[in-house]
Amino acid sequence: MIRAVLMAVMLFVGLARPGFAMDKPTQDGVKDLTLKAAAVVEASGLDPARDRFHQDGDFKYGEIYVNVIDYNGTWLIYPPNPKNEGKSVLNVKDAEGKLLVQDIIKTARESGEGWVEYHWLNPATNKIQPKLTFVKNVASRNVIVYVGLYK
Repeated sequence: MIRAVLMAVMLFVGLARPGFAMDKPTQDGVKDLTLKAAAVVEASGLDPARDRFHQDGDFKYGEIYVNVIDYNGTWLIYPPNPKNEGKSVLNVKDAEGKLLVQDIIKTARESGEGWVEYHWLNPATNKIQPKLTFVKNVASRNVIVYVGLYK
């Protein structure tokens, strides 16, 4: 009986965040979450999305959080450190010197969506780690939504 209850709870938790096993992100899960977040931004706008993305829950937990930038490279939503919202990150380089925001903008603008890889500080471990990020252009709002997966 206890085993059946535990299995049901694990199944429920797994269904709450598709593509995530025991809250360990997967590429498919990150892509799905990015597309879901982009739909929220498109439907409700930045302010309601910001409120939702800053709260712990489906859009922010552990190492998972939703970023939103404009086409000029200004952080509009950055849950790990909201005081940086409104700042330009266009020329920010990762730990290996890659202009990651420019790559994110280029991928979103040219392809509509896609993957960008770089090295970034993981707020859950406080260490620089390789990160694979799925980006989605939300043209109707002139913004780019992205979520990353630390390797």
